[in-house]
Amino acid sequence: MFEELKRFVVGAPIPSFHAHHQKLGMLAGLAVLSADALSSVAYATEEVLRVLAQGGAEALQNGPVIAGLIALLLLIIVSSYRQTIFAYPQGGGDYVVTKENIGTSASLVTAAALLIDYTLTVAVSIAAGVSAVTSALPNLHVGRVPMALAFIALIAMGNLRGVRESAKLFGIPVYFFLGSIFVLLIVGAWREFFGTAAPFEPAEPVAFLGTGTITTFILLTAFANGCTAMTGVEAISDGVPAFKEPAARTAARTLTLMGGLAITMFVGISLLAYHFGIVPAEKETVVSQLARAIFGGRNVFYYLVQAATAMILVLAANTAFADFPRLAYFVARDRFMPRQFMNLGDKLAYSNGIVALSIGAATLIIVFRGDPHALIPLYMIGVFMAFTLSQSGMFLRWRRLRPSGWQFRAMISGLGAVVAAVVLGIVAVTKALEGAWIVLVLVPILTYVFRQTREHYDSVAAQLSLESVEVDTTPHGHIVIVPIGGVQRAVLEALRYASSLAKDVRAVYVNLNPESLDALKRDWPQWGSHVKLVVLQSPYRSMTEPLLDYIDRMQREHPDDYVTVILPEFVVKHWWHHLLHNQSALTLKAALLFRPRVVTTSVPFHLKK
Repeated sequence: MFEELKRFVVGAPIPSFHAHHQKLGMLAGLAVLSADALSSVAYATEEVLRVLAQGGAEALQNGPVIAGLIALLLLIIVSSYRQTIFAYPQGGGDYVVTKENIGTSASLVTAAALLIDYTLTVAVSIAAGVSAVTSALPNLHVGRVPMALAFIALIAMGNLRGVRESAKLFGIPVYFFLGSIFVLLIVGAWREFFGTAAPFEPAEPVAFLGTGTITTFILLTAFANGCTAMTGVEAISDGVPAFKEPAARTAARTLTLMGGLAITMFVGISLLAYHFGIVPAEKETVVSQLARAIFGGRNVFYYLVQAATAMILVLAANTAFADFPRLAYFVARDRFMPRQFMNLGDKLAYSNGIVALSIGAATLIIVFRGDPHALIPLYMIGVFMAFTLSQSGMFLRWRRLRPSGWQFRAMISGLGAVVAAVVLGIVAVTKALEGAWIVLVLVPILTYVFRQTREHYDSVAAQLSLESVEVDTTPHGHIVIVPIGGVQRAVLEALRYASSLAKDVRAVYVNLNPESLDALKRDWPQWGSHVKLVVLQSPYRSMTEPLLDYIDRMQREHPDDYVTVILPEFVVKHWWHHLLHNQSALTLKAALLFRPRVVTTSVPFHLKK
């Protein structure tokens, strides 16, 4: 039943030699790895205006200036990551860059920051997408948490089906969003230029409109909020191996296209919001108000924009679903995360990473009740921490290798590092009290977990190493113990198998019922006379403790011998039949697993229907 369900969800497995068919071209790569950066424009302007609104309507005039500064920074970051792509075409992005150029500690901080950021990316994107839906359909506002969880499950399922199927599933919504936003910008610019825009009814503004004064701190906070437009830029450099050959060139072209589209849309939305006098509201997004103002109400064009925005915001989570498992693979390869994250699933996707990301994002949605404004303050710390470390690493790389034209390359990387560090400082200061401190605490905790994981793997490797180990040719004895609860066919099969392994076979019965013991002694001469019968008393009615004590005694008497415990088990036809029987064999296996020189095995007896 489980296998059939898995095939329905994931689809037929793909053989390893077809891996090259799963590579992405530029357009498919834009859909899979750029949705996060592109979708940020749907809420970045709103986050700027929500802060500026404290100073009243006049303060909103600072929006275009702040948007211009953010666009310039975005251009610098994109240019810097183009260099990363060509320098590290094998992928790994920020983690590999910091590991090779700064050191292991910096790389672990980068990995922790990015893994947290990717989890927040899913939560923020899904929550923002649900907000777009509830802006158009206010009656759905009360069900935003279940809706968000359903979207997470849908995207996880799409990614479990493989990279190519993910691109097919999510490609159309991404390009639908791009088309609808550019139509919005073109029509809005036309109507503003020719003065043909119809008056519209603004939404009820946020309650804190005009409740404060514009200070430097407020402006810095607005700038920090708007920097959400830069999240997701690093995704393409992390996933270079996912592109078709020449992978680095294809990835760089995709990154350039993504940067151009993101800058154009972000600046365009910010300018139109200023010209149309959009004021942030509690129950309607800025994009929703802008679409109503430009298209003259809640008509078909308005709903198309809202549908496209909702879809891209939800599918922006797909970028994290593409990059989180890849980053987890690189960290696990260095033995800082469980090695299960290195395993490829049936569809050549890192399925364990996808599942882990889904659980983490769903937890955030539940804890923060699907509110994107509560999640966004946590959102940018991780990504700008990674930006700063990776671009510092690239700067050190160019200074160390000094290839042709290294001065210009170092200047770009250095500028990117400085810009990212400045933004990181601003975000950390302005967002600390809003929840950003949580990420600042989680990063060192996760880094510590990484180190403990590596320490465990190193310890295991050292203990399993054959170095300084001599071959032991000393003959050892072998005691076989068969726990029984009576005489029946499954027990006879186990005794027959035990007799084939060793001469010293002992059937061990724990006496809980005198009547059952009498029946056993009556039947034993006929069915088990070739095996020694050991009867253990159990004054406290425990099956396991007397047996464990007996095994301990055997090991003390024969310290160099192996003890094999053979468990007769019958296999039921249907899964629910297990509920009708005790699981004493499972309990015993768990108890014996941690004992040296004790081997546990089962002899199955298959029951018919």
